[in-house]
Amino acid sequence: MAREVDIAALGELLIDFTEAGYSKDGMKLFEQNPGGAPANLLTVASHMGYKTAFIGKVGTDMHGAFLKKTLQKEGIDTTALIEDEHYFTTLAFVEIDENGERNFSFARKPGADTQLRKEELDKELLRNCKIFHFGSLSLTDEPARSATLEAVKTAKETGALISYDPNYRASLWKDETTAVETMKSVIPLADVMKVSDEESLLLTGAKSYEEAAEVLLSLGLKLVAITLGEDGVLVATKNGKEHVAGFHTNAIDTTGAGDSFWGGFLSRFLSFNKAVEELTGENIRACAVQGNAVACLCVQKRGGIPAIPSAEEVKAFLKENV
Repeated sequence: MAREVDIAALGELLIDFTEAGYSKDGMKLFEQNPGGAPANLLTVASHMGYKTAFIGKVGTDMHGAFLKKTLQKEGIDTTALIEDEHYFTTLAFVEIDENGERNFSFARKPGADTQLRKEELDKELLRNCKIFHFGSLSLTDEPARSATLEAVKTAKETGALISYDPNYRASLWKDETTAVETMKSVIPLADVMKVSDEESLLLTGAKSYEEAAEVLLSLGLKLVAITLGEDGVLVATKNGKEHVAGFHTNAIDTTGAGDSFWGGFLSRFLSFNKAVEELTGENIRACAVQGNAVACLCVQKRGGIPAIPSAEEVKAFLKENV
């Protein structure tokens, strides 16, 4: 039977209140931006023409309603998005420095995203997706942790490619040791993984990104992509490693950069209609180049979902820069 959804993703859907200047009285202003790593990734894939679906939970408040409407506007199926009157939609306040780098402060005690229960999962969706993607923010608290593991198990049993992005946010964990142990424990369940430069060293204890890639592959992954900011990405499989250069730009806000990279990468992967093991070096480079292009365009605007480029913008950028 043909799978009905190209990418289904589970995890946090939240508001990024992003710094946006000052009021006339000198008070800092924050702009309401829809975000959350899995949702950012799905937005890229949806823009690229793929069928996507989100699995998660928001509150029955103004922010939850706004987020659901945003996903629908982006062409993402929200059938598996639960609206729960008992919990408030998760909020993140984002400071941005002169280089576009971020500092997060979360309102999540608990946030609705942590309250997804395994019995609320749409099992039919999980059994009918080509790629199932999850991150680590849904692993920080119960019941969402158990729901995530159940979703991975269900999708894996029916042959979906499992994608994982360990997105480390220190303030959401009890301590660093707990975070590393938990984020690392699910790697053997995944087939492909995107991880940032800093997170790759944190998870492996390696001294270099090349060494980190080797350690991660040894845990059972078929492909690892270590993002290196404007320096691009290191992609590793059992057949070897390759650094694919990024595109230089003046970053305004790096929110969603890694998510948009991975969304661009997975979208290009889907276009080949091959198993990961069948990808050629040229195929992998094409995935990485598209991911780098999407990320480069994303960081030129503020916010997560609002900053994600259209397929036409990506195509024009690649035509001009490759």
